Order: sequence, then structure tokens, then C-alpha cells
Amino acid sequence: MRLHPITWERLTDALAERIATTPAQDGSAWLRIAVDGAPAAAPEQLAGRLTEALRLRGRAALRVDTHGFLRPASLRLEYGHTDPDAYHDEWFDRRALWREVFQPLDPGGTGQILPDLWDPVADRATRSDYVALPPGGVLLLHGPLLLGHWFPFDLTVHLKLSAAALARRTPQEERWTLPAFARYEDETRPADAADVVVRADDPRRPAWNGPA
Repeated sequence: MRLHPITWERLTDALAERIATTPAQDGSAWLRIAVDGAPAAAPEQLAGRLTEALRLRGRAALRVDTHGFLRPASLRLEYGHTDPDAYHDEWFDRRALWREVFQPLDPGGTGQILPDLWDPVADRATRSDYVALPPGGVLLLHGPLLLGHWFPFDLTVHLKLSAAALARRTPQEERWTLPAFARYEDETRPADAADVVVRADDPRRPAWNGPA
């Protein structure tokens, strides 16, 4: 795969333009976009830039962080606090994401999305209100390990880190997750699965698989 240097500003504009011209694959009134990446790649930052860029283009956009859909500690920590396979398989409540985020955006859906479900610090339900995403609006779901679950994304963006960059930028207390991301690379191959790949080894100098 050939990657071309680009600035975050130009990347954001290019992605926003692509999103603006992308139709929903199933005829839905909403678009569903993935910004996939390990926490060290800061996918929330790109999702935030895209949210603002889309709003400036007159498109309603809603960011949803997968960390708001963690499973309760009694389930995700069943095998201990530092089990990488549990992190890969069990930490995120993907059924809840299907139910509360994707199903409302199905063709004929309500557009009423629950932006988060679980507070991992307090280990209890957030009790957040539903948010209405109007027809024509864009969901930006961001977080790690998003691909390979048959989520009905219309466009997927993967923030790629080399193993060395991932290790270097992951805080010491989170380095136990590194084998989970190695497994994700091996089993899901996100750089092959994603529509757009952004290399983010150097956060100041991204590169992507779009036009030079």
C-alpha cells in the first residue's frame, strides 16, 4: 500500500468531502462512519475534526466513543485486569452498540441514538438521554478494535501505528493491551479492511492512502 504525506487539516477536508458524497450502502437516511484506532493513535481527535468539518458543510454529525459502551467490570475483568484476550473479545459491549447506535439508523429507523451506556470509572449506567440525529446526519463512531464485527459502516477509516510506534506511545500502565492489538492486526488486518488508512506513527506528519 502506497501512502502519501498529508496534513491533518487537508486530511480532514478530504475525508469530509468524501463523506459528503458517500451514499448509505443500505439506503438509510444516515451515514455511519468508523474512525478505528488504538487509544495511542487518538481516533477521538480525528473524529472531532470531522464532526466540526461536517457541521461547517451543513451536515449534522454525532460522535460516539466506544469507551462509553464498555461492559460492566464484573464481566470485562472476569479474567483479571490485564488480560489482553479479554480486552480484545469482552471489554466492549458490541451488542449494545448494535441495539442503541446502529439499529436506530437502519432504513426506517428513529434516528434516536444513545451516546453512551456505561461509566467505566463509576462502573454503572450513565443514564444519558437519547440524542436525535436528523435524516442526512452522520454517525462518527470512534475507538479501538472496530472492524471485523459486521457493523454496517458506510466508510471506515483506520489510524495505523507500527508495532514500535504503538508500544512507544502507549502509557506504561496500558502496555498489557499490546498483545490484543497484535492479535487484531493478525486476525482482522484492519489496514486491508478499511476504506481509508492513515499512518499516524508521527502525530505531526500523517500519511494516507488517498491522492497525493
